[in-house]
Amino acid sequence: MKLKQLEQALSQFTPLNIKGAHPEASVLIALTNQPDPEIILTRRASHLSSHSGQVAFPGGMKDHSDPNLKFTALRESWEEVAMPQDEVRIIGRLNQVVSHMGVRVTPWVGIVEPDIELTANEDELDAIFRVPLSFFLADERHHTDVIPVGDRAIYVPCYHFGEFVIWGLSAMMLVDLLKTGFQADISLQHKPEAGSPLRYLEPSKHRRVSETS
Repeated sequence: MKLKQLEQALSQFTPLNIKGAHPEASVLIALTNQPDPEIILTRRASHLSSHSGQVAFPGGMKDHSDPNLKFTALRESWEEVAMPQDEVRIIGRLNQVVSHMGVRVTPWVGIVEPDIELTANEDELDAIFRVPLSFFLADERHHTDVIPVGDRAIYVPCYHFGEFVIWGLSAMMLVDLLKTGFQADISLQHKPEAGSPLRYLEPSKHRRVSETS
């Protein structure tokens, strides 16, 4: 039922495209085909020079030979987690976002079977894991990161799931998925209700500088 709701919502959704000259990247938000779908996430290997240890969706930079950004998401998913392209049913995409490094990222949403076999590319990843969609719909955030953007701030949830910390750009795309696909009462534009600790990040480094409760 949840996946039918998501597919219908995305079929009627016109995603935002961000203008300007940016390097292009694409990711795949893959959900498993079951009553409480699971979202497939990865953790970047600790030996990498950039974004080491961070949780992310399978994906990466667009190659010159890629015909489009959907192809990029599927190619990168194969390279990172050995996800066969013919086992992913793409049902739509979400709004583009720009990372703090200036990369324009296009998120694609796809459905896979629960028993799909995945293998981490150890050159890039040290873990593949799954989080139930219900965990995010319940807004089980650990705290909220407050990120200055110009003269305003955005409020990005940070989730702790076992040993994994899901924050930053991945959390922003999750919020878009929850709002667009399931009409969840969650927003990056408004401070969450009292009880959720706030942690303030420097805009240039996305590094936490202070905390309130």
